[in-house]
Amino acid sequence: MPDPLTILITGANRGLGLELTRQFIDRGHTVLGCARDLDDASELRALTANLHPCDVTDFDSVNALALKLSGKAIDVLINNAGAAPEPGSIEEIDVLDVKHHLDVNTLGALRVSKALMTSLRAGSTKLVVHMSSELGSIGLNASGGYYAYRMGKAALNMMSKTMACEHADEGFQVLAIHPGWVQTRMGGERAPLTVEQSCSGMADVILNAASDSDRKANGAFLDHTGETLAW
Repeated sequence: MPDPLTILITGANRGLGLELTRQFIDRGHTVLGCARDLDDASELRALTANLHPCDVTDFDSVNALALKLSGKAIDVLINNAGAAPEPGSIEEIDVLDVKHHLDVNTLGALRVSKALMTSLRAGSTKLVVHMSSELGSIGLNASGGYYAYRMGKAALNMMSKTMACEHADEGFQVLAIHPGWVQTRMGGERAPLTVEQSCSGMADVILNAASDSDRKANGAFLDHTGETLAW
């Protein structure tokens, strides 16, 4: 169990982000909860007073967050904010939808990671976690469809691996994590995992990585149980 950590989570006002906030606070950590619209974050507000507006698609919003947190160490960054998957064939896909997913799921994480590097360098664990998906795995894609979501998460995976390689000498750990198929607004009621089950597993994976001085998770793509997934 690591010492109490300061953990920043984007998209913390609902679903996985909200439950991760709850579980980390219950385990004694400080969570900086970020949401695009704090007026729509009553459940998050009930958990933590450390609320910060952040629209990951907006440079000004992200830079304002970084400025507000200037001089504050962040031990763990969880880039959780994301756009929901939509099925569709190549004939049905709207290219503008692909652009939107890339902007949110990939460039959003890039904007936040880049803006917060100074705070992360000051942190004790220098851990960056990107909320990815099995749907972003090229090796596991056997069904097609979900073009926009798959492309955004695959690009996120490449960003995660590249960042892991680039900053390993500084003691960073950067990993991508798949939450499983979860009963969220994105996953639907047919999903086999509850939000609590998924987030409990992910919290274990994240805290284990944070406490590992050998940084074995750096550059990995893991699921909520800690198993390695194919890129």
